[in-house]
Amino acid sequence: MINYLKGKTIQIHKTATNRLQLILEVNQIGYEIQIPSRLARKLTLDDDQTIQIFTHLQIREDQQILYGFATSEERDLFRQLISVSGVGAQSAIALIDTLGLEELVRAIMSNNGRTLAKSPGIGPKTAERILLELKTKVSQWQPQGLKTSVSAGLPRKEILEEVEMTLLALGYSDEEITGAISAISQDNQLLKNSNIEEWLKSAITLLSQ
Repeated sequence: MINYLKGKTIQIHKTATNRLQLILEVNQIGYEIQIPSRLARKLTLDDDQTIQIFTHLQIREDQQILYGFATSEERDLFRQLISVSGVGAQSAIALIDTLGLEELVRAIMSNNGRTLAKSPGIGPKTAERILLELKTKVSQWQPQGLKTSVSAGLPRKEILEEVEMTLLALGYSDEEITGAISAISQDNQLLKNSNIEEWLKSAITLLSQ
């Protein structure tokens, strides 16, 4: 309904429910917009500065809430998140605040529930639902800039965490997993590879010897 608003920052304050609210003046109308703290830290009260806020309007029986984001990508990912059962607007904003757009997309693409669960209000079961419902959608949706970034390679830490979780699920002991991960982490060819399946294959091959 409202794709974005352009105006001046009048005020940023916390509500009684501890949520950050931006008052944005557009053509002499002041809009109340709930925003992530990441965005609030970027904004200044400058009378001469016009800012653009990408918005999502949530309509309930008792109220209408306007949410605002720095980019259309953040706003679109917010919409994807709240489409998941059990993920409300506040949890979605917390995910964006805690991880940021790029790390959040990367976590979903790599099935990294541990990273998602770092966010307040996101438990293991909710993280699993997000991964189950959004991995394909996010893969199809993610903008070109993020596609390049994500496909360029996952951080080594995230790859190793995923390998560890998979090996645990396969029944290997902590001692076996620690030894395997230590060994494959020394493989110079593997260090250049961002494909989790290749890391996992190397670990299983080593453990099978």
